[in-house]
Amino acid sequence: MRKTLFYILTIALFSAISTKSFAHCEVPCGIYNDELRIAMLYEHFTTIEKAMNQINELSAADDKNFNQIVRWITTKDEHADEIQHIATQYFITQRIKLPETTEGEAFDKYVEELSLLHQIIVYAMKSKQTTDVKYVEKLRIALKAFEDSYFEGQHRHKIESDDH
Repeated sequence: MRKTLFYILTIALFSAISTKSFAHCEVPCGIYNDELRIAMLYEHFTTIEKAMNQINELSAADDKNFNQIVRWITTKDEHADEIQHIATQYFITQRIKLPETTEGEAFDKYVEELSLLHQIIVYAMKSKQTTDVKYVEKLRIALKAFEDSYFEGQHRHKIESDDH
């Protein structure tokens, strides 16, 4: 009985401290929800914007709460990392298809979407380096352009969000 309890506790401990797993691990399972990923990106943008505003507000206070400032910085950086993960691991790795040729409409669309995803990755990085909300607006503009290109001509169920 003690040995079984030890094994159960050991497994529980390792499960608790293991790294975060992501829903899509590049196994060709065919289960994708592109609209959800877009909505998640917009939500990450809004969280980063709120964090930037909170950091600026808390930093300007006479009685600075450094604990809260650090927590908002950490939150901002974590959400920027999530943006980069979705852009690279979800869209670039799994959803943007390599065209068969380097000429024509398919290739032009491919290059446009890669370029927009690269902008999103860079603006997410910039949002980690600063509290300038202009990068959040640049993220929204780049994502909207990507969204328009990616879903062009496709029927989709748009997930409504308050911020776009």
